[in-house]
Amino acid sequence: MDRSSTYGGFDRVVAQMEGRRDPLTFAPGEALPDADLDFAPLKTRRIGDFAETHQKSASTFSYKYLEIKEQFSGQAELLWLHGLLISALRRRSQPPQTAPLFLRMWQEQAPFLLSHLNPRWLVSAVTTFADHGTTEAQRRVGHSLTVLFSTMKLYETERLFSPASPEDPFEGTRKSGPLALQMDPYAIVRGGLDVNMLGRLWQDAAEDDTIRPLAHHLLSLLDSDERTVFRRLRKMRDARQADHAKLQDLFDFSTMEGTPHVAPTPPQAGPPSPETLRWGIVSTVQAPLPQLARFVAYHLSEGAARVHLYLDTPDDAIASFFASDARISVVPCTADYWARHRAGRPDTHQGRQMRNATHAYRRSDLDWLAHIDVDEFILSPSPLSGLLAQVPSETAVLHLRPAEMLAGGHDAPSAFKLTPRFAGTDKAVLHDLYPTFGAHLRGGYVSHLEGKAIARVGIADCRLGVHALLYRGEPASNRVTLRHGWVGHAHVQDWTDFRTRLEFRMQKGSYQKRGTSFGLFDVLEFVTETEGEDGLRQFYDEVCADTPQLRQALERHHMLYTRQLDLDARCRAVFGTLPGEHTE
Repeated sequence: MDRSSTYGGFDRVVAQMEGRRDPLTFAPGEALPDADLDFAPLKTRRIGDFAETHQKSASTFSYKYLEIKEQFSGQAELLWLHGLLISALRRRSQPPQTAPLFLRMWQEQAPFLLSHLNPRWLVSAVTTFADHGTTEAQRRVGHSLTVLFSTMKLYETERLFSPASPEDPFEGTRKSGPLALQMDPYAIVRGGLDVNMLGRLWQDAAEDDTIRPLAHHLLSLLDSDERTVFRRLRKMRDARQADHAKLQDLFDFSTMEGTPHVAPTPPQAGPPSPETLRWGIVSTVQAPLPQLARFVAYHLSEGAARVHLYLDTPDDAIASFFASDARISVVPCTADYWARHRAGRPDTHQGRQMRNATHAYRRSDLDWLAHIDVDEFILSPSPLSGLLAQVPSETAVLHLRPAEMLAGGHDAPSAFKLTPRFAGTDKAVLHDLYPTFGAHLRGGYVSHLEGKAIARVGIADCRLGVHALLYRGEPASNRVTLRHGWVGHAHVQDWTDFRTRLEFRMQKGSYQKRGTSFGLFDVLEFVTETEGEDGLRQFYDEVCADTPQLRQALERHHMLYTRQLDLDARCRAVFGTLPGEHTE
């Protein structure tokens, strides 16, 4: 047989199927009852109470007659006849009264049949409707339930060879990868395949009074049986929802709702341990060494196992400073480096960021990798390894919302502002916070609102973008958001930094004109043209600067977040020195 085919082709499948459907043969004097048979006496007469009048013959009818009669010994003759009719109707042809007798029996005797037949015979009955129903609804429901129960019989039989009993759900983590025919796995917590399938069958059966009692009875039996995949999946869903409820305070799962674009997560041998879980960061950088050292030291002291730095402008002094620490990987993005990339060096900084982050992601031996910029700091409410260990195994991304640092502040701890939405308040407060410019700023920020991604490592067909993990070109939807943590964005250091970078950011950076609405670019352009430097300074002082007035206003609206960064102290602790610091 062809090993590429399960059955050797469908010619063989059909031939084998048809070989079991030869018509019953009848000996002289053998026949099924007439179509107008009175069913009432058969409900009270018991098989075995009277002498057998049938003479055994060599016909297949005789074999089935006696075989089924033995199965129903001591029970009502109506049940035996029902079984005999089903056996005859499974054949390619049968006496003309066979189907009318079967259908009339269900029209007239459904309550009796439902209360006396076991589920196996009820399944056989609904299967018979598939081929011999007189209405489209009977045939449709019959065929659908036939496929359902036949498939259940196959997979439940295979399951008997597993260690788990039929009523116990499997334990452990789900294997990764698509199912047969490249189907996505059923989403246990959010999936609706089961209820959609069963609910549709219930509704379809209601369209026909003859098949409705039988179909609804079988579906109700299915619903009450603990030994089905439906009940096992329900148990798994309940368990996950219980775990989910415990995680609600840590993570926001709402980003996983809606149309899914799920990145399949790799299998896990068991629940991850905070002690062994390893996370790191990757960043494409173009900054002076003192800033880089603080950035790296901060994340190493926060628990990062690895820091990948891609030097957009290669610098031997920077590479040399970090060379002695095995936790730090420095990749100078030289012409030779880009020549090894098939598409060469991207023109935009964002393109280079994505290419480098993906380069690190695909080669990483970590469990999680965050893609952040040199002016960003992961502000976790507790050790990040412990939080990542609690992220559900089917989740590909932990999303960090941005908190924008106030500029020029010298007080410890550092101050960050939140958007009204992040703080759970109305955006109307922006007018109170920034009376001149707030109406034209997204969330009151001058930097991004998209946040950053900490991606689970080991997912194929992925690229690590600036703000998201892209699976086959689209952002992975199986992500959760960290509730009480942020990526702190030190986007503007002080007035000089703001003014020096303004032109670049408006022409090539994050302030560029996007869309048709009047936004940040338009505000800055208008202020520059009408009021010049004084107008720009007014904008900085109102929107960016760390002032007591702004801190108080933010705190009043629950939009102030403070954090002790201790960048200099961390740098000295990690590297023994602060680059650029003069020592005697």
